[in-house]
Parts: sequence; C-alpha cells; structure tokens
Amino acid sequence: MIKKEVVVIGGGPSGLSAAVETAKKGAEVLVVDENLRAGGQLFKQIHKFFGSSAHRAGIRGIDIASELLEEAREYGVEVWLNSVAVGLFKEKKVAIKKTLVDNSEKLEIIQAKKIVIATGASENAVRFKGWTLPGVMGAGAAQTMINVNRVLPGKRILMIGSGNVGLIVSYQLLQAGAEVVGVIEAAPQIGGYGVHAAKIRRAGVPIYTSHTIQEARGKKGVEEAVICEVDDKWQPIRGTEKVFKVDTITIAAGLKPLIELAMMHDCKCSFIPQLGGWVPLHDKNMESTNPGIYLVGDVTGVEEANTALEEGRLAGTAIAEALKYISLEDAGQLKKEIWQRLNELRMGPFGEARMLAKNKILTACKI
Repeated sequence: MIKKEVVVIGGGPSGLSAAVETAKKGAEVLVVDENLRAGGQLFKQIHKFFGSSAHRAGIRGIDIASELLEEAREYGVEVWLNSVAVGLFKEKKVAIKKTLVDNSEKLEIIQAKKIVIATGASENAVRFKGWTLPGVMGAGAAQTMINVNRVLPGKRILMIGSGNVGLIVSYQLLQAGAEVVGVIEAAPQIGGYGVHAAKIRRAGVPIYTSHTIQEARGKKGVEEAVICEVDDKWQPIRGTEKVFKVDTITIAAGLKPLIELAMMHDCKCSFIPQLGGWVPLHDKNMESTNPGIYLVGDVTGVEEANTALEEGRLAGTAIAEALKYISLEDAGQLKKEIWQRLNELRMGPFGEARMLAKNKILTACKI
C-alpha cells in the first residue's frame, strides 16, 4: 500500500487547481486522471475566457491548462494518467486501476490523509425516435473530436440546445469546417450568453427557439433530422415539422454531476435541479460531510471553468491549513479573497440561481 498526504481524483481545472494550491504550500500531492493527458475540459476550450483579469479574461482554456500543468510540475505534483479510481474505502483509502505502457493493468491501494474528488460531470441525453443512430452524439463529444483529436464529426450538423455549450461548440464546429444547419431550443429564448449567440448568427446559423427534435432518420447513420415547434406546455405542434439533411446531430442538453465516488464514501447528497441534479453537500472549505474528503468543480454542481478553478484553490488552501502547512490567519485571508471572486462569478442573471443553490448546499451541510 502506498501512502500519500493528498490524493486528487480528477485532473481537470478544479482538480489541478486544488493540487497546485496544496502543493505550493508544501504538501505531497498525487493527481489521478483517467485520460492520456491532464487538463480536462480546458483543452477543449479554444475560446477566450470572459470577466476580469482575476478570472483569466482574454486567455484561452487550452493556455490555462498548460499553465496549470507547468505549475504542477514546478511544485512537484505527481500525476498518474490512464488511471481510474475504482473505489473509496474507510480510513481514506483509494483503489486505483492503472493502465501500464504494455496495456496491462495494475491495482494500487493509496492511503491518503486528505482526498479531493474532482470527477466533473457527464452529458445528459435526449431521447427521440432514432436517437441511437450513429451520428447522434453529445456536444462535448463533438468538441473533443474537433479540438483534441482533430477529427470532424460530420459535414452537416444540427445542434440541440442553445446554452453556452451548444452555442460555443456550434461556432467551433464552423471553425473546424462543418456546416451547422441550425440550433434548436425548446424554450422560447436562448439559454446562453448573447455574445455567443451573436457569433453564430453573424455566421448565418439560424436559431430555432420553441422547437424540439422529433426524429432522426437514416439507415446506417443519420441522414435527416425532423424538428417541430412546441407550445407553451412543451408539446409538439402538429403541422410545423421541418426536415434537415444532416449527417450529425449533437446534443447540448446540460450536464449532471458524477457523484458515484462521493456516494460510495457516504457523503450526504441533495437533489438541486439548478446545479444539475444530485450533488454532494459541502461546507465553505469544500469539505464534504465525511471529514477529510473534499469536493470541487462540477461534481458539486455544474458551473463554469473559472468557478471550478476557484473551488480548487479554496479546497487546496483549506487542506494546506488542515495539514498545518499554512497558518489559520493566512488561510483565512486567502479563503476570504477566493470567496469574493466566487461570489463575483455567481452574480448576474445566469449566476444568481447557482449562488442561491450553492447557499442551499452550505446550509444543508450544517444540519
């Protein structure tokens, strides 16, 4: 059995941020990630971030990921790639399945003092007639194909969902050389930022609000998509069907937190729709109801990459404090600054509901 001070499960923005913040204070940190490269969603985000300089405004996600990985190397963070956390046990033990260079597998048991769960979220599916045809995929999968693997998922694409993911990925598909025939949205208005919607509208992509998909048609794969209007009760309106010749349908219908590891270790959870569904409870230090286990990023509720980065810093600071690498006073000041930035990120029409939902988590954690 291997002993480590801190084990971070998930090498995305929140996990790397937590690892760096803890390691720079002097702690020994191991990051475990199932992918071939750490960085998570950041390597798919080729667009520039918004906000203030404190929130990395004007910097692309791929560059932020590179900076985080460089900091991790600088502060001695150990990173295991191609490695999956398959279980959590009592006394802060983690079971890790490693895939070795020869493609064989090895199971390692890690004894940790503190554990950070940064497992992120998975894409929601939309079920409709023909939804299992080849060519129907999540928007995140399409984004991975074009921005990480450099493979075009299709030539003519219909996007379902006008949230920020649907709008951003639509624009990136255009940049990659695909034709986006339209974006459909069941709600009467777009769900994402106007600046993202304006970019694809200027490129000639129509956005169909109050529309849903009825059917995907094709023999061996997607050949056509049938959409129609919906009424104020979300029911299809007969006679309003439109048919598009497409070879790909991408779904941007939101995300749900990946809470399985947290549940496995008896972290209390609550169902909060504004945050994507079931989420594990945590306090203001991002510590779960199971002492010593911390939660950061989308596993605590689906938000933005900047929020994930700040939550990672918050947990990292709290862990460094708990392990006596930083004084109570210094930790308190750092956490105060991080919370100020988090609250700023959650201001405005899109963030207010998430702020209220996060406050609900903090309140529930005290019960």
